[in-house]
Amino acid sequence: MPLDAEPNHPASQTIVVVGGGIAGISAALEAAETGHDVVLIEKGPTLGGRVTRLNRYFPKLCHPTCGLEINYQRIRKNPRLKVLTMCEPVKIDGKRGAFTLTVKRHPRFVDEKCTACGDCAKVATTEVPNPFNYGLDKVKAAYLPHEHAMPMRYVIAPEAIAAGEGEKLKAACKYGAIVPDEKETTFELKAGAIIWATGWKPYDAEKLDVYSYGHSPDIINNVEMERLASHGGPTDGKILRPSNGQPAKKVALIQCAGSRDNNHLPYCSRICCLGSLKHAAYVREQYADAEVHIYYIDIRAHDKLEAFYAKVKADPQVKFIKSKPGHIRVGEDGRPLVCGELTIDRQIYAEPYDLVVLATGMQPSAAVEGMKPTIGLESDAYGFLVPKDHDTNDGIFSCGVAAGPLDVSMSVQSATAAAMKAVQAVRST
Repeated sequence: MPLDAEPNHPASQTIVVVGGGIAGISAALEAAETGHDVVLIEKGPTLGGRVTRLNRYFPKLCHPTCGLEINYQRIRKNPRLKVLTMCEPVKIDGKRGAFTLTVKRHPRFVDEKCTACGDCAKVATTEVPNPFNYGLDKVKAAYLPHEHAMPMRYVIAPEAIAAGEGEKLKAACKYGAIVPDEKETTFELKAGAIIWATGWKPYDAEKLDVYSYGHSPDIINNVEMERLASHGGPTDGKILRPSNGQPAKKVALIQCAGSRDNNHLPYCSRICCLGSLKHAAYVREQYADAEVHIYYIDIRAHDKLEAFYAKVKADPQVKFIKSKPGHIRVGEDGRPLVCGELTIDRQIYAEPYDLVVLATGMQPSAAVEGMKPTIGLESDAYGFLVPKDHDTNDGIFSCGVAAGPLDVSMSVQSATAAAMKAVQAVRST
């Protein structure tokens, strides 16, 4: 009898990947392309995770859609890989070779017959905060998550159903794809191994009381800056002051906003400095007369990305200020006022800006929302999921930012490693 299999129940060779961001996609594809059946579970309506919401990658400042579309093509062409969106596991039982996942499916109110024609959106009147743009604007409650969505299918927000628009939306769909009475359901999946790739959330900037996030629309965080600079964002890619729509030509980028701080996130998230360097480049591309100030403790540009740092630093209109601001308040003219003390010169400053961007760190989603496995993995001191015992193979593996603060390329490497471990786990049962 195979190891870990119960009598009359042969060990499963299926691999389940939880989380459809770049790490989850990579792990699922690598495992499926070795010849194993793979089920990829994503809580949201589309794949791609936070990478889809980036305006560009560093250091080449290329758009992430290119790399994602290649992976989407691989998914479409692989019959061994099944994608389940709007789903999340709520319970895991069993052991390597014989896991049972109880999965909750949230209603989308739109089925597979959807062609993304948009007729439902034309008749919808209810609006909801746009989740893709982090709530910076609103969208009709019948919406396509974004222009490169995978799957390319509309979503009906529960608010539209609650407002009584279900039947109207159903009547508008000539393909019969609207299901206004869809309910939440649960089902079970059998798996031989599980890969946990549930990604991250930006640290809640509202916890940083001294930085007045939430008190001024002109104080945003770094992921919101990505959407502000994107052509699909709330301002069609123009970097404008959210308060009045005027060009943001004097911008402050605050490093380590809550990071490397025992009161918030004690660790460095690795990507924040480079993300802010990229944001400086966004502003300078749009406005020849713009002035960008980067407040920093120290700049961490690892490996070959040092060249990107050097390029941005060479711009005379980008100024690096060694200081961690003490607080930010709203000035009499409505502009954010960054206040603090220079680390080296010990001078006190109070500088006004059109826009302030807080470089908040990455917090593992498993630490703040949703389920985390109790088998095989445990949370480290920071909430990242790590093996319980490095000397055993329990058949559950973490990767990407679920396992630690990583950039995109490192997340993909981590995912490939997890896929190979999962393959080894099911083949040894």
